[in-house]
Amino acid sequence: MATAGQWISGARPRTLPAAVAPVLAGTGAAAYTHDEVWWKAALALLVSLLLQVGVNYANDYSDGIRGTDDDRVGPMRLVGSGAATPGAVKGAAFTAFGLAAVVGLVLAASTNWWLVAVGALSILAAWFYTGGKKPYGYLGLGEVMVFVFFGLVAVLGTQYVQAEDVTLTGLFAAVGVGALACAILVANNLRDIPTDTETGKNTLAVRLGDARTRAFYGVLLLVALGGLVGITSQTSLWVGLGLIGFVPLGRADQIVRTQKAVGPGLIPVLQLTGVGELLYAAGIFAGLLIAR
Repeated sequence: MATAGQWISGARPRTLPAAVAPVLAGTGAAAYTHDEVWWKAALALLVSLLLQVGVNYANDYSDGIRGTDDDRVGPMRLVGSGAATPGAVKGAAFTAFGLAAVVGLVLAASTNWWLVAVGALSILAAWFYTGGKKPYGYLGLGEVMVFVFFGLVAVLGTQYVQAEDVTLTGLFAAVGVGALACAILVANNLRDIPTDTETGKNTLAVRLGDARTRAFYGVLLLVALGGLVGITSQTSLWVGLGLIGFVPLGRADQIVRTQKAVGPGLIPVLQLTGVGELLYAAGIFAGLLIAR
């Protein structure tokens, strides 16, 4: 049986900033118009974290039973390593999804019931990333869905459950956060190009190839910078605090595009990108609170 430490590692904690960042940015957008509701922000954060953990376990299960993780570089895979049974990992994924659904129902009941449909789509997207007969993650569409659900939906959804409105400020924040969430996935898939190619997992990185994937990582950072400029144009220069995120992001970009690290050498990029996204969103949050 897997140990507690192995279950924690299997949840891939380095990806959790992708769950925290959109809630920070969305709450900042709501706070700028004095519409923040802190208990709803806390519930939105819980939903986001549970969905992230759920999708990580779901990916572990689905990739593990396909044999995609049999020879994988990076964090331990529970199924691929044999530390946990496929059924146990699948159960953990659906437990996380179920808890996210319960908390999401509370938010929907206190805001608008159509949010239930958004939550259901989010869970389906999380499962079918690598699950089902034709997972979209194997077709090169993972980045698109990450941008939509961990960028647009997560940021604007967080703003909406508090303010019951979305603004251009929120949209710019959603674009920036979504781009950085995509950058985490791009870094992960860049590292896995050799093994994914062998197992037939045609991620966007496999389709683009090594060189263009590295360039795409840099483009995503530029999109995030553009999002920050957009927010600033709508609000205040205080939002420039989000630039602090580009300290670790710049280091990550150097490893990806200048040093051209491969395999285990790309593992630090995941952590740097996650920290960068978190600092980026925290800067937006703080700047909007100060400027309001």
